[in-house]
Amino acid sequence: MTTTVASAQYPITEHKSLDHWRVHTEHWVAKAARKNAEILLFPEYGSMELVSLFSDEIRADIRWQVRELDTLKVDFCETFSSLARKYQVTIVAPSFPVLEGDKIYNRAFVFSEKGLIGFQDKFFMTRFENEEWKIDSAPKQLTVFEAEWGSFGIQICYDIEFPIGSQNLCEAGVSLILSPSCTETIRGATRVHIGARARALENQCYVTVSQTIGNAAWSPAVDINYGFGAFYATPDKNLPEEGIISLSKTQEEGWLIETLDLEKIKQVRIDGQVFNYKDLKRAKSQFLENDIEIVRVKL
Repeated sequence: MTTTVASAQYPITEHKSLDHWRVHTEHWVAKAARKNAEILLFPEYGSMELVSLFSDEIRADIRWQVRELDTLKVDFCETFSSLARKYQVTIVAPSFPVLEGDKIYNRAFVFSEKGLIGFQDKFFMTRFENEEWKIDSAPKQLTVFEAEWGSFGIQICYDIEFPIGSQNLCEAGVSLILSPSCTETIRGATRVHIGARARALENQCYVTVSQTIGNAAWSPAVDINYGFGAFYATPDKNLPEEGIISLSKTQEEGWLIETLDLEKIKQVRIDGQVFNYKDLKRAKSQFLENDIEIVRVKL
């Protein structure tokens, strides 16, 4: 079975009105749909462009704008629900800071032709999110999104730099991890992509990265963005020797689109040159059952 995935290299854009944002968003969705994409992955915090609709006072206050965005959450979700139905695609929308009681979570909503079907919240917060935005680590719940071709999970930006989420998703049957991301620097983008490649290797799966790009001087929250899109696989039989399926040019706006054959993932997990996926599960259970002894030797 195959599925065609589109990864957005997405610029944070200033908008004049909510309708202007809707037209802009539909343009992006329509462009990917015309290229036969079935799953559209937008980056982390792409929703922060909606802050451009607020007053200068709100724009200048990071914590205020995050909370004010909640007033647009219904419009945001209705827009992506409508577009997913209209174009008959699955959309992982730009992640959105949502208010849950006194907590704020970084959430990636997922839409299909059925409308809103679920979401994934971010587990691990970067220092900026934690110290400046006061974004909270979400309750530890992972969502498996199931389709006829197979299933996928989501690991938002910093989450992809840690093994635990991807490993649990793959043990639950996932063969594709989608990683929406927002980073300022080459170092930040590099950490995300190294993490993505490591998760693809460990779990013998596909990992797709989408990132914000370009500058938005009007936004103190997402003013500088550096990134590129990517599709990674485990370097094994019938897959790229270096594990790199494709990369977009850094800071280049547009969609990176690939058709992924999920049968190849199934086969390398059964009869690959190595058994990373099986051995990772075995190692996990062994390490939980037995303490690892540390031996110190002086030179």
